[in-house]
Amino acid sequence: MDVRDAERRTDGLFDAGVSREPNFLERIITDDLSSGRVTKIITRFPPEPNGHLHIGHAKSICLNFGLAERFGGECNLRFDDTNPTKEETEYVEAIKRDVAWLGASWAKLAYASDYFARFYEWALELIRAGKAYVDFQTPEAIRKNRGTLTEPGTDSPYRNTSAEENLALFEKMRTGDFADGECVLRAKIDMAHPNLNMRDPVLYRILHVAHHRTGDDWCIYPMYDFAHGYEDAIEGVTHSICTLEFEDHRPLYDWLLDNVSVPSRPHQYEFARLNLTYTVMSKRYLLELVTTGLVHGWDDPRLPTISGLRRRGYTPSAIRRFCALVGVAKANSMVEAEYLESILRDELNATAQRVMTVLRPLKMVLTNYPEDQVEEFEAGNNPEDPSAGSRTVPFCRELWIERDDFEEVPPKGFFRLSPGKEVRLKHAYLVTCRDVIKDAEGNVTELHCTYDPATRGGDAPDGRKVKGTLHWVSARHAVPLEVRLYDRLFTRKDMSNLEEGKNFRDYLNPDSLVVCRSFGEPLLKNADPETRFQFLRQGYFCVDPDSTPECPVFNRTVSLKDSWAKEVRKGG
Repeated sequence: MDVRDAERRTDGLFDAGVSREPNFLERIITDDLSSGRVTKIITRFPPEPNGHLHIGHAKSICLNFGLAERFGGECNLRFDDTNPTKEETEYVEAIKRDVAWLGASWAKLAYASDYFARFYEWALELIRAGKAYVDFQTPEAIRKNRGTLTEPGTDSPYRNTSAEENLALFEKMRTGDFADGECVLRAKIDMAHPNLNMRDPVLYRILHVAHHRTGDDWCIYPMYDFAHGYEDAIEGVTHSICTLEFEDHRPLYDWLLDNVSVPSRPHQYEFARLNLTYTVMSKRYLLELVTTGLVHGWDDPRLPTISGLRRRGYTPSAIRRFCALVGVAKANSMVEAEYLESILRDELNATAQRVMTVLRPLKMVLTNYPEDQVEEFEAGNNPEDPSAGSRTVPFCRELWIERDDFEEVPPKGFFRLSPGKEVRLKHAYLVTCRDVIKDAEGNVTELHCTYDPATRGGDAPDGRKVKGTLHWVSARHAVPLEVRLYDRLFTRKDMSNLEEGKNFRDYLNPDSLVVCRSFGEPLLKNADPETRFQFLRQGYFCVDPDSTPECPVFNRTVSLKDSWAKEVRKGG
């Protein structure tokens, strides 16, 4: 592929049709290809399998796979599984599903654990060269002796142990002669280095824990910083792209590569991670939410996990477009959650089938309509897409309407139903409220109305106009639904900056999930999971995996308008 053609592309899977100027990484790659420094681009997406991926990882997926696609290269999916205390096969499989769902195809599926034997040999190479040593200080002592940003660290008393003795000690670490935490292998660099990551960092620790892939083959495991560059070198990665917090780790990445005989020499580049308002991205916080039952699993639709977004009804194309529009920068910033929602809303407006549902039902009886009569009305499936066709909806004497569409004493500007008022039933007739039925406590339980048979289709032959149009569902044909109204999980806009003395739990939104017993059109009974609809006047909804024909379940994906922002403005 011609480099200039790659720069102009907007039709790639991860370009998402967005026309833009090349980002700084694309300019670097263009220069590298033009100068001949590299002949083929190889990137990698390297998650640790200690939880599910979230929207921030989606940006990295789009970037790494997108660069490979744009420049005719390859991208590997590699699991950095170097900590068996937190990693599980379940997470590996979940990550593979999420990456594939977003539309990515990896050139190679790899694991850090594939390279444990080579890592060990490189550790021996460092020890033989006098550039690594076994340290028996406690973790607390190592932290204390590391120094501060303004004060140098203190040499370990084990720092000058001979290479021969360190080789023997490291072999004992390998064969399990030492307990967890009894000693570590450290790099021998510079305890006065201005970058704290270069002050003799830990390279290996002892963990007598079975690994999800290698079992009990190993009881020593490399640190991420040690493994990262070596994995890249083994795989021939040309551009190792990390988020900005790894910028201070790059000197160590380079030092480790420069001091052993690696088969290739990758380079690390950093970009700004994705931060989203009203959201936590920390895996530690997400894990706590899941394990404490504050949410219903990793795919809870309130979470920013890819599996949660998928279950809520987000599409891979909307997520890819969001990532493309957010772009790639060198400085961290906060992206409004409303921006992601608006991108999804625009897509679903163009693609989602319209249906009528009643979330909080109130019965309407048309007292002058024949009791046994049933009619059918034609309703368009999507006004934005004429090719989507139409469907028929049944109509009878008893209907369900939305409880919020009736007010016994209507406030000013209320154009929906009230005693004596005429409104339009969408696709059907004009009706007038004649009587209000209440229970013993005074609650409205039923409305008795009359319909005008001459207004079939919703227009009056005499030309009279009505301002209110209501959606409805035939009571005789209605399908009972469980509708889950999801909202933001947190009430604070910037969850990375909490008030003093508070933690993230203090900002949980008590109304993040409201469950409604509702009614919908008959076609909703057998809708497949992940099918998306627009519920007229309600929002966009998706069939949940819990759904069955006996109990269809729908999740609210996004409202028709940004009601949250409206409430925030109202509250000042």
